[in-house]
Amino acid sequence: MSEEKKSGIDGQLLRRIVRFLVPYKKWVILASTSVIFAAFLGPLIPKLIQVTIDRDVVSGDLVGLRNMIGLLFLILLAEGGLSFINTYLTQWIGQQAIYDLRIRLYRHIQSQSLRFFDGTPIGRLITRVTSDVESLSDVLSAGLVTILGDLFKILFISWFMFTLDWRLALVALSVIPFMMWATLWFKKRVRLAYRDTRKQVARLNSFLQEHISGMKIVQIYGREPEEKKRFEAINDDHQQAHIKTVFYFALFFPLADLVASIALGLVIWVGGLNAIGGTLTLGVLIAFIQYVRQFFEPIRNLSDQFNTLQSAMAGAERIFGLLDSDESIPQVAAPTSLIDVKGRIEFKNVWFSYDNAIDLEDDNASWILRDVSFEVEPGQSLAIVGATGAGKTTVISLLLRFYDVQRGQIIVDGIPINQTSLADLRSHIGLVLQDVFLFSGSIKDNITLRNPLISDLAMKEATKAIGAASFIEKLSEGYDYQVKERGISLSHGQRQLLSFVRTLVYNPKILVLDEATSSVDTETEEVIQRAMETLMAGRTTVAIAHRLSTVQHASQILVMHKGMVRERGNHQQLIAKDGLYRKLYELQYRDQESVA
Repeated sequence: MSEEKKSGIDGQLLRRIVRFLVPYKKWVILASTSVIFAAFLGPLIPKLIQVTIDRDVVSGDLVGLRNMIGLLFLILLAEGGLSFINTYLTQWIGQQAIYDLRIRLYRHIQSQSLRFFDGTPIGRLITRVTSDVESLSDVLSAGLVTILGDLFKILFISWFMFTLDWRLALVALSVIPFMMWATLWFKKRVRLAYRDTRKQVARLNSFLQEHISGMKIVQIYGREPEEKKRFEAINDDHQQAHIKTVFYFALFFPLADLVASIALGLVIWVGGLNAIGGTLTLGVLIAFIQYVRQFFEPIRNLSDQFNTLQSAMAGAERIFGLLDSDESIPQVAAPTSLIDVKGRIEFKNVWFSYDNAIDLEDDNASWILRDVSFEVEPGQSLAIVGATGAGKTTVISLLLRFYDVQRGQIIVDGIPINQTSLADLRSHIGLVLQDVFLFSGSIKDNITLRNPLISDLAMKEATKAIGAASFIEKLSEGYDYQVKERGISLSHGQRQLLSFVRTLVYNPKILVLDEATSSVDTETEEVIQRAMETLMAGRTTVAIAHRLSTVQHASQILVMHKGMVRERGNHQQLIAKDGLYRKLYELQYRDQESVA
């Protein structure tokens, strides 16, 4: 990418950042006005000192001296008051804008399809919402307003210097071309350094998130030394990227101080000669010395703000890159509502691949599902069986519209699911996964998900129906028992029961079970099976089954193989066919006998 394009992108990113301040434009205008006024008061002081020396001190006017001292004191008080207002107001504005940005980013992430999460490391998303957003905090809080104030301060100082003595002003500003060259050199290199730093932070977070979550596997297989070496390498890359930015700043700021010192030396030399020659008053020389010191202070501040701005630009690139990459499930503008849902499900010639770039006309491409068709009537139960990789989980993922099909249709109660809203569709489907996820919080919160429409009575009735009430009531705090992260404080069977209750308390018309009993003990499985006989009444159920003993009473069984429906029927019909289902059944039966 060329430097010209980078400069254009800078302006575009800055405009997008500034848009988050638009809702608070009245406060921004107030803060900007007060900053500009404060920027005028600072340069005004050397001018008043010059007047005091050349008029009052030289003539011995004590009254004028006292009056001028009083005026200077009032200006200093006003400058301090404005500084307090500016600091508080700009920080308040910035935190409001950061809050809005973080909410927007989180909502965007929530709206993405599972395809997005399949290809995006969780640690990278955490980096976007936390440290990348935080990198914009200083810019939105005070950076832009402070830059405005510093620019006006430079203009006011220049104006005062030229009104006092334009020739000495030119001497003082003669070093500016060199300062501009140094700033441009600094800008070019530090931007690349900050971009690399943000990249390394994301790598570091992704590695930590993944390996802390998988620490059990690392420890079981004794991979601690190897993973430590990988972490050291990533951490070293992060360190080197950060040190590179430190190097540029360590070089630039002393250079800026050197330029300022040269300007001060030139002013003292030329101004001193003029003062000795009588062509320049002492007050003007003293004022110029103060102005030179003041002039390079906002320039240094601008360089420091440029530091902040570059960090923000690097973070903004990544934030807006995420916001611009939309992989959410498309929804129609006027969705059809699912009213009085009965629970009829129909798959019509469904073809699906996780590869979005697949040739839709090529039947021989890498399809996960191939021309899958079936119907489930309201209140019926459908079991899907087959070997690993047959496409069973993909079927329920498509029913819940975690992904969109490439060919064919999925219909619920006569309405294609892509013609309804996601919220409407999913509100009528309950999902119980084999891998249960529980949040940190109470048992109650994990069941209701903090939905105020679910009463305590409904929650407790559901736990009793499932058979979970017995173990919940034995816990130290009952329904207020605090579940640790990912439910680690509960057994797998207890987590499975809570997941089942969580689904049923929402009273869905369609139940989707991904082998809900495969990872629980026999006693817990019997509890769930007894509850299911009552809870499945009047509900359409789609279940993925690995143990064929759990699907013998299903209304219909689909046998899938390599993404296609190879057999269908009930248990007795499929056994009589002497096909793939019977082979799977007999294989499991022999395995169970050998285990016994």
